Amino acid sequence: MEPETPAPLAGLRVLDFAWIGAGALVTKALAELGAEVIRIESRVRPDNLRQSPPFRPGTTGLDASGYFASRNPGKKSVALNMKHPRAREIALALAARSDVFTSNFRTGVLERWRMTYADVRTVNPRVVFLAMPMQGSDGPHRDYVGFGSTIAALAGLVHTTAVPGRPPVGTGTHYPDHVPNPGHALVALLAAIYHQQRTGEGQYVELSQLESTVNVVGHGVVHSSLGGDVEPAGNRSPGTAPRGAYRCADGEWIALACHTDEHWQALASVLDRPGWLTDDRFSTVLERIGHADELDELLRVALESRRRPAVVDALTAAGVPAGPVNSAKDMLADPHLTARGFWQPVNHAVIGEIPMSHLPFRLGDGPRPEMTPPPLLGEHTREVATGLLELTDEQYDDLVRDGVFR
Repeated sequence: MEPETPAPLAGLRVLDFAWIGAGALVTKALAELGAEVIRIESRVRPDNLRQSPPFRPGTTGLDASGYFASRNPGKKSVALNMKHPRAREIALALAARSDVFTSNFRTGVLERWRMTYADVRTVNPRVVFLAMPMQGSDGPHRDYVGFGSTIAALAGLVHTTAVPGRPPVGTGTHYPDHVPNPGHALVALLAAIYHQQRTGEGQYVELSQLESTVNVVGHGVVHSSLGGDVEPAGNRSPGTAPRGAYRCADGEWIALACHTDEHWQALASVLDRPGWLTDDRFSTVLERIGHADELDELLRVALESRRRPAVVDALTAAGVPAGPVNSAKDMLADPHLTARGFWQPVNHAVIGEIPMSHLPFRLGDGPRPEMTPPPLLGEHTREVATGLLELTDEQYDDLVRDGVFR
């Protein structure tokens, strides 16, 4: 039997001060890639996600949140009260033994704790240090506070996704926390780790969560820079028609988009509407964009008599970009995601069995790595203190009594 190939980041230790969404997803990815992630948190001021639903019926407390669990599998948890005067020496001792330091606090928090890059470098010159302040550490808005929904509004996403004539409602999820911020942070962090491994030098990595989100706004910024303006468009696109979500006979919804003449012709064929292909209003992409309202009405009528499963199968078989508007429950039962091993059931001590999503890529042709459960708050405090820090049991117990490990 061939020896098992080590995970790509095996041997890398991450001291993780990240909390809530964006930072936690960065270190979730690092953990799945094999890094040892030591998460610093405290009962004195718990991570908001530990107190956020969903909760399985009958479970309560700081270890029962499904939301927290989904972002923190594979990590260790050390309960360290950073408000205690003796906590800093413990944190610096951990930083001295780590390769990477991660945080996503507002500007000023690490300064107050004296745990900035400059502070950590004094004990570990080769550390890669990731900071993710909302709008960066300088500039007139450096002290502004916000979360994913705030950033989405500031970056123009809420304006772009609004439906004309209705109040802006956003994307329905903290999109910046889930996609642009952890995605950009991981690219920067892995580049810095590569630099560290190649040269032995540390590096400071700062990600502005606003800039990261503006970076994915897309055509709106380009359009505005050329003298135009992008108005709320809902499901519409300036370069595609028809494009939207349409209700079927069974009350379920389908999303589709025709980017090319071939897509349009296939759509008309599947829906048995040959007259659409001879209508001058729809003869080219530009004509279809100019008559998007009429197209939406025609599609509404054509689809209201068809059930979703049959029409989705027919459209996808014909090469039309189309699919069901799925709910979260639909995705958990999706046969394609299941076949690819995207979901992994993990047994949690409080919540029970919960499905965890793997990273959306594979390395090589082997199976996806097995994920371990998210930690209970402080679950690994003694292990890390007496192992990595080599404290005696008496020293550890003294720090617990004094409220340092809490």
